[in-house]
Amino acid sequence: MIHINNLSFSYPKHEVFRSLTFSLEGGNVYGLLGQNGVGKTTLLKILAGLQRSNKEACLVNGYNPYKRQPAFLREVYYLPEEPACPPGTVNDFARCCGGFYPRFDLGQFYGLLDRFGIQPLARFKDLSAGQQKKAHISYAIALNTSLLLLDEPSNGMDIPSKSLFRSVVSQHITPERVLIISTHQVRDLENLIDPVIILDKKGVVLHATIEEIAQKLYFFRDVDEDPSALYAEEVPAGYSMVRSNTAHHDSKVDLEILFNAALLHRDWFTDHFKK
Repeated sequence: MIHINNLSFSYPKHEVFRSLTFSLEGGNVYGLLGQNGVGKTTLLKILAGLQRSNKEACLVNGYNPYKRQPAFLREVYYLPEEPACPPGTVNDFARCCGGFYPRFDLGQFYGLLDRFGIQPLARFKDLSAGQQKKAHISYAIALNTSLLLLDEPSNGMDIPSKSLFRSVVSQHITPERVLIISTHQVRDLENLIDPVIILDKKGVVLHATIEEIAQKLYFFRDVDEDPSALYAEEVPAGYSMVRSNTAHHDSKVDLEILFNAALLHRDWFTDHFKK
């Protein structure tokens, strides 16, 4: 569905990434992880056709995104980290803009608003930043586009809202849909994203499913730091760690520990998770 081949991008004063290559398929919620400044938002904008990429380096549903053809645009929606505050009510916005997307479901939109506790007749300017974000997310999901791009969607949400967001997203992924969520708040997306893509300033450090990660890495806690650990983080009563899973133990993937280990041992990860 999405094919990226030797994608490079630079701003006038610095290079963002070079020679990114990977493919994304339907039915998945991809987590795009990375520190600030590594190009997560830039990559989303390229996929949405808002930034130009080198010719044929990026294809979405067979289209070059930057050409922004109508058949492409009606199947893609990008929600930025800080979406604009539209005039009028939440309902006005959805009814006005939803018609550009052939599978927009107004009933579904109202149902999502209800789950988030947002009134359709509320004016956007009267909502808090977190409430506005939840209204935008409800609209984005109800468009039912085949590609949905969410940039830092949990920013501005309280803890119960983050939990509800994860539940809502997990219930609205279909085999025909690709959802990419960009974040540096790794714990906000635990139990939701799969596969995981980690970027650094050199490109892709890791692109793997949770199952593949659990097969190759063992996440554990102990009172003492293990010298064989790829990464160890001090926690109450000991250390949270990850090491190569040579003994084939079962463990739950800790995204934050994974993220820190991948940035610390880039070469190890790119070597062990080659596609």
